[in-house]
Amino acid sequence: MIPAAELIKCLQLINSENVGPVTFYKLIVRYRSLDNALESLPSLPKYRLFSKAQAQREYELARSKNIQIISIFDDEYPNELKQINDAPPILYVRGRLDLLKAPAALAIVGARNASINGRKTASHIAYDLTNNGVLVVSGMARGIDSAAHKGAMYARNQKGATLAVLGTGVDVPYPAENRRLYEQICEQGAVVSEFPLGTEPQAQNFPRRNRLVSALTQGTLVVEATTHSGSLITARLALEQGKDIFAVPGSPQDARALGPNKLIKEGAILAESADDILSHFNPEKQQQLIEYVDKLQKNADYPAKDNLKEASPPNDDVKQSETSSIIDCLSREGTLVDEIIRKTGQDAATVSLALLELELSGRIERQPGNKVALIK
Repeated sequence: MIPAAELIKCLQLINSENVGPVTFYKLIVRYRSLDNALESLPSLPKYRLFSKAQAQREYELARSKNIQIISIFDDEYPNELKQINDAPPILYVRGRLDLLKAPAALAIVGARNASINGRKTASHIAYDLTNNGVLVVSGMARGIDSAAHKGAMYARNQKGATLAVLGTGVDVPYPAENRRLYEQICEQGAVVSEFPLGTEPQAQNFPRRNRLVSALTQGTLVVEATTHSGSLITARLALEQGKDIFAVPGSPQDARALGPNKLIKEGAILAESADDILSHFNPEKQQQLIEYVDKLQKNADYPAKDNLKEASPPNDDVKQSETSSIIDCLSREGTLVDEIIRKTGQDAATVSLALLELELSGRIERQPGNKVALIK
């Protein structure tokens, strides 16, 4: 980490009036240092300097909220993000900082008004990817984004990590209905934003957020999107960044399938499962994933995987029986997941998937302490 004094200078410059990421770098190049840029800024009529006192208050506020601030000059800054010319000079992170350097990551995006099948597809793919060492990244919006985050966190015996990129301040959960999801992500994964603390939702900030969602990953999966969806903006940005585009096909009678179907026609990789995505990682990346999963498994309490392939799902009759026995163990007060596993005699992966289905259908909710409860 760079010294606090240098970080405060970065906060000053990027928060100065009319200074965005591109201008931030141009000013440093023009004046040959961060100090010189700050000293020269007041003489430039177009800009208004963000005071040192204001930057100091921002820094202290972040510390008081257990939020980490990293700059592009820090080793912790994600390498993938450095490849775009408007990479944010400052990132606010609440949660696990190490996830910014995950060996592989995939963005999952899609419709806010997603269908039940669309949400299930996003969740199951996120679940399988997380079990195979791939970090799932999304924007914490309603619909597909939320389903992807939930699927990832149900993986690894409900200890899976996920990364949410916000279009608000990192301390402002949006939409408000996702506050509990936000807290769960902060606990198991991380929430990231380039916007100052306290930044409320503004329409122009979400396209900016989308470029980070795509830039932080090796590819983007689109699950349900109309032809005017913001998810297609993320896909376009990913293409411009040289990333792979995956899409889940759908019925041509459903407007939410028009976006993915169009992407597939234009050359996107058709994806119906996590295997379709994993098979497109190059051999070097595959080996990194295997080593990463092996490392995670050394002290883990979930079954080890011999390779990157996920076991085939059980048939519908078996799933229905398993789900019924799990429901019998639940209460409105909350039940520990470990207790459900013990009572049903089912393995952790089977229980996690069944609980994910029940949450997506609105029948249960997650609680702190690895508990789930029937919705009252």
